[in-house]
Amino acid sequence: MEYIAVILPSLGVGALFYFAMKAIFNADRHERDALAQAERDADADAERGA
Repeated sequence: MEYIAVILPSLGVGALFYFAMKAIFNADRHERDALAQAERDADADAERGA
């Protein structure tokens, strides 16, 4: 039982790190997708206007 008490905090911190990094990478991916869509829209507007 002592082994669980020793390993549990490390597993908890590891899980928190995993979910934090996952959230950061997902946010970055969504931001890049939104930026690419905005650039496509701007290019399409420029082609229609020219």
